[in-house]
Amino acid sequence: MHAMVLRKPGASLSSEILADPEPGPGEIRVRVSACGVCRTDLHLCDGELSDIRYPIIPGHEIVGHVDLIGPGVTTHRPGERVGIPWLGHTCGHCGFCTHGMENLCDEPAFTGYTRNGGYATLAIADARYAFPLEGLEDDIATAPLLCAGLIGWRSLVMAGDAQRLGIYGFGAAGHIVAQVARWQGRQIYAFTREHDRAAQDLAHELGATWAGGSEQRPDVALDAAIIYAPAGELVPAALRAVRKGGRVVCAGIHMSDIPSFPYSLLWGERHLVSVANLTRQDGLDFLRIAREVRIHTHTTPYPLSDANHVLARLKRGDILGAAVLVPDV
Repeated sequence: MHAMVLRKPGASLSSEILADPEPGPGEIRVRVSACGVCRTDLHLCDGELSDIRYPIIPGHEIVGHVDLIGPGVTTHRPGERVGIPWLGHTCGHCGFCTHGMENLCDEPAFTGYTRNGGYATLAIADARYAFPLEGLEDDIATAPLLCAGLIGWRSLVMAGDAQRLGIYGFGAAGHIVAQVARWQGRQIYAFTREHDRAAQDLAHELGATWAGGSEQRPDVALDAAIIYAPAGELVPAALRAVRKGGRVVCAGIHMSDIPSFPYSLLWGERHLVSVANLTRQDGLDFLRIAREVRIHTHTTPYPLSDANHVLARLKRGDILGAAVLVPDV
């Protein structure tokens, strides 16, 4: 198979031909049709995540077709189209797994981080963590739903019933969540880089009530805010923007250090919470909602061999919506 491989922190991905992987018990092999590019992939490549085991193949927004089934798998069949998300395995027996919080499992595996991912023509997945994709037929459009959409959905649920919702960082997750939130009847306030007119225009196209730079504030107090950008300085900015009793949700797996801020920003029973990973139920719930909402993902496809170029563009903030890698073989 062809794969883009990370062999050390901060290095460029190397284009390699590797032996085709074989699925073990409970696993399936998937021929990759598309793999979304997530900011977490950038954190991985920059060595900003802990416990990375090299070499590793990034990518955790995978769409493809099952082409081989391992021993004991009865839930999937060859030719079935599936999506593979970030959470790739849980132990099933720790206190979190047995209490409906498998996203906090003590012994997890993560696609494209602790197990090889989708920047390749083939990928191995735990069959329990591969979602059927009936009704979501476009591979490129569907790929970002497998992380940007799923984490976006979990963060939206965590924001509660907020009617005036702020979104800090209007990229892949932000533009997906905005569509769901508008479908639910909420008002969207989009916060972008100061002069990112393209992202602000996209926010308005998707029905945002207001769009502006992240240091600006709309004329009304927000009920809740979700932060997708990995910038710790946005936490006090979001706390300033929400009303008393409001909630700020930090949705990224990695964020720069949060600067000190006066207690008055938190006082008034404001809540500051984080989102960690997702559960399989999140996936089932969101993919059903995605079909109902008819989410339109703003995507740009690139050949798999262009992965380094795409990651560089993402780092510069040059990607509008979501980038998706497609095997160029």
